[in-house]
Amino acid sequence: MAQRGIREYDAKRMLAKYLPEYLNGFSYKGNLVLAGPDTDFDEIAAANPWLKTERLVVKPDQLFGKRGKHGLVLLDVNWDRAKRYLEENMGKEVVVGGVSGRLTHFLIEPFVPHEEEFYVAISSDPNGDNIFFSPEGGVCVEDKWDKVVQVHVGILEGFDGVDLRSKLQKSLAGRSEMIESFIRALYQFYVATGFAYLEINPFTIQNGEIVPLDMVAKLDDAEEYWQRKRWNGLIFPQPFGRSLSAEELFIKELDSKTGASLKLTILNPEGRIWTMVAGGGASVIYADTICDLGFAREMANYGEYSGDPNTEETYYYTKTILDLMTRKKDPRGKVLLIGGAIANFTDVAKTFKGVTMALEEYREKLREAGVKIYVRRGGPNYEQGLKLMRDLGRRLGVPIEVYGPETHMTRIVSLALEGESQ
Repeated sequence: MAQRGIREYDAKRMLAKYLPEYLNGFSYKGNLVLAGPDTDFDEIAAANPWLKTERLVVKPDQLFGKRGKHGLVLLDVNWDRAKRYLEENMGKEVVVGGVSGRLTHFLIEPFVPHEEEFYVAISSDPNGDNIFFSPEGGVCVEDKWDKVVQVHVGILEGFDGVDLRSKLQKSLAGRSEMIESFIRALYQFYVATGFAYLEINPFTIQNGEIVPLDMVAKLDDAEEYWQRKRWNGLIFPQPFGRSLSAEELFIKELDSKTGASLKLTILNPEGRIWTMVAGGGASVIYADTICDLGFAREMANYGEYSGDPNTEETYYYTKTILDLMTRKKDPRGKVLLIGGAIANFTDVAKTFKGVTMALEEYREKLREAGVKIYVRRGGPNYEQGLKLMRDLGRRLGVPIEVYGPETHMTRIVSLALEGESQ
């Protein structure tokens, strides 16, 4: 399970749409606008007339917290002032938590005057889910953690038998029933929509209705297939301070057009150790092994290709990596690890055909860069695929060591790095 952060805009949008399925009378409208670099202010005002009639809140929506403490939240303003704020701050470089990045996306929503602030959060762990609640929410909730009530929901127990109300009554003065119903509905929404973490801090009560003011959320990306309907149109943003390179964008676009999985993250473009690993789990194991051997600083990339990509897709994926790794030379040479576990259904021969096509195209650059290649693979048609790689090594004049499933999955990492300097 990988937890992937989503924008507050998307979290609130889903809350407004789906929480009423579990909580009768939940009336939060989800009046929200996400403004980006290409947003036309006249168009969004025409599509959302409330922007010109409501008092507004404007804040960055880029997966970082403590926005108020950094002076980045604009409160209780009209539309004209909100527009000026957006024009002044769109693209502005700021430092948050030691990370420098540009402000590119802002959430605009109605301003809600309030006196009370409550806190609720749900997180998952290997044993189940944890629910946290405090009657004193807001930016300093961590400083008042003794006020927080925690309830654990075991994997096999379910939430129906959990006595939540007795833990709430002491501090809520007659509103425990309302808040208990909200938390129970929120938990159902959390489970049904594929969340791995959800925090509303704070929420308030206005005219007898619960209103979320700030939200932080992460989704479990293993749920992506089952959540196609609820996650429709959802885009996972990059962490604050990180923008995709042209090559990463290319692979992301390639990935979006196939049923296979193609992922690429550049860690250190001048690194000497490059990987092309089949399988998400295997990619983690290979990265861990490289780091365990003391070569974390030399690891150039992280990613995977899996789900039976076709020859053309594998060719473009390989070509992208080869182009990156051969741009700059290193007197010590470079290493390419083409690894993976024993595939269940990926046709090794078919994918390796795409790999060999790219390697042949980059023959001269591979020689000039002093690249050594280590291969380990198993699965359908692996004998044919490994033969392709052995034959290729003889033709190219590039050192290629080839191993099958009889060799431990990550053995090629230690073989490749034996005697290497860190």
